[in-house]
Amino acid sequence: MTATRDATFEEGAQRPLRLKALDGDDVQVISALVQDSVLPAAEMAWRKSERRFGMLLNRFRWEDPATTREAERVQSVLCVENVMAVRSQGLDPRDRDTVLSLLAVVFAPGEDGTGTIRLILAGDGEIAIDVEAPELVLRDVTRPYAAPSGKAPRHPE
Repeated sequence: MTATRDATFEEGAQRPLRLKALDGDDVQVISALVQDSVLPAAEMAWRKSERRFGMLLNRFRWEDPATTREAERVQSVLCVENVMAVRSQGLDPRDRDTVLSLLAVVFAPGEDGTGTIRLILAGDGEIAIDVEAPELVLRDVTRPYAAPSGKAPRHPE
């Protein structure tokens, strides 16, 4: 007979987030976690030969609400795999210093498993990524740091 024990606080310690989305429901989870991420336009790249689009985000840590400490952000990589084409609207590709705010990630299914991943940006910008099949990976790549504003992003109701 094996003895059981209670979990410890250390076992629940913070760990870097690493998630994969393979369908529309999974994409909604990633969308919630990257809402209000900010990034310079220079931190996006489409590697056509690798069929991959990626971006380095400064992600607000929605999964760990600040109650007794400062609000936090963490740098995360969001990669979209199986990319066939990338289009943008409301963005100037020559202005690589523009700071973008990611509001949502949406998957619009197409025929035979294909579809479009839409990255909705503040200010009416959008990046549309046509995919053979949805596959997104979100991975934290730094330790959390205090959000420069000291508080969570807010949206008018």
